[in-house]
Amino acid sequence: MPSETEEHAVEIRALRSLNEIDAADWDACAAPGEGRPMDPFTTHRFLLALEKSRSVGVGTGWEPHYLEARLGNEMIGVAPMYGKAHSQGEYIFDHNWAHAYERAGGRYYPKLQIAVPHTPATGRRLLVKPEYESLAQQALVQGAVQIAAKNEISTVHITFCTEGEVEAGVKMGLMPRASQQFHWINENYADFDAFLASLNSRKRKNIRKERRQAHDFGGQLHALTGDAIEPHHWDAFWRFYQDTGARKWGTPYLTRAFFDEAQETLRDDMLLVLAEREGHYVAGALNFIGRETLFGRYWGCVEDHPCLHFELCYYQAIDFAINNQMARVEAGAQGTHKLARGYLPVTCHSLHWVGDPGFREAIEHFLDAERAAVEEENEILTSYGPFKKVEIEEQE
Repeated sequence: MPSETEEHAVEIRALRSLNEIDAADWDACAAPGEGRPMDPFTTHRFLLALEKSRSVGVGTGWEPHYLEARLGNEMIGVAPMYGKAHSQGEYIFDHNWAHAYERAGGRYYPKLQIAVPHTPATGRRLLVKPEYESLAQQALVQGAVQIAAKNEISTVHITFCTEGEVEAGVKMGLMPRASQQFHWINENYADFDAFLASLNSRKRKNIRKERRQAHDFGGQLHALTGDAIEPHHWDAFWRFYQDTGARKWGTPYLTRAFFDEAQETLRDDMLLVLAEREGHYVAGALNFIGRETLFGRYWGCVEDHPCLHFELCYYQAIDFAINNQMARVEAGAQGTHKLARGYLPVTCHSLHWVGDPGFREAIEHFLDAERAAVEEENEILTSYGPFKKVEIEEQE
């Protein structure tokens, strides 16, 4: 489908499998430059692991329709787009939109989602080569909207995108949405004690107490990455993941085969923290490693020990980020309990296209009110944060 942008004709195609796109071509758009990508979630290897393990595809409610944008023979942009039959695994939820639209007689599903499935981590979603940024972004958005309109699909959603993409999307007529997460920011701390020194006395003492309690569980902690992660570690972690998934979502989003794929192609992108007691792994937390950010993703356990969750998910992540001079830790979706542990509220972003004019107007009013509420709540929560208050003396 040709998309006319400026004086150029960009060819847009929607493909059902990443096997139809060369990994080097995809990653030239998804992870340009040298070294580790900003995040691993939009790389060819991560998205293909989801596909090969059948964590997306037929029967999952996530039907791949990967977009590619070509200018002549050159790939200038790609996007991980999926047809959605539900609103699960997105973390920026629109269940109320769906219910309202269907009560009014409309058909909300299927919808189109440009996102990383099951992954509430901020990053680029319109994956374009830097020299073609504006051209390719416009082409990808136009292509998605044209596909939706042609097939009478109600909506298009671009979730956990960057602020720059929001600015570009608004100019293209998309509606911005704000949501909340909690991130830990590295203020060039020399070590964990330096981080603790930035907190008020009560919170500092509480974290030290929690870490002592966690380490008294009667075993050892292992922080593994790269070749230190071995296949048998996934047998243990799968039990943890199933337990958490069953309690939170009913059915875990990822299949067991995903972790086998991860062992083959993603272990250099991962930090796996395991708690071992009496020769058995009893709890674990899985993180993904970006260029500047550590992304906390999954936690689970088969034994309940005081504060072990906080240690594995939050404090071990902070230790890793400090030791590797990383800028931040993204601790995943939700959780005001993270505030007391040094994670502050930040605004996350998404973009939305709604085909029906009346429904679009209603959503637009809702989003305006929601953005104001998120901004106010972030400001209030930040004021209750654990960090020392800086007193500014008035100058006479």
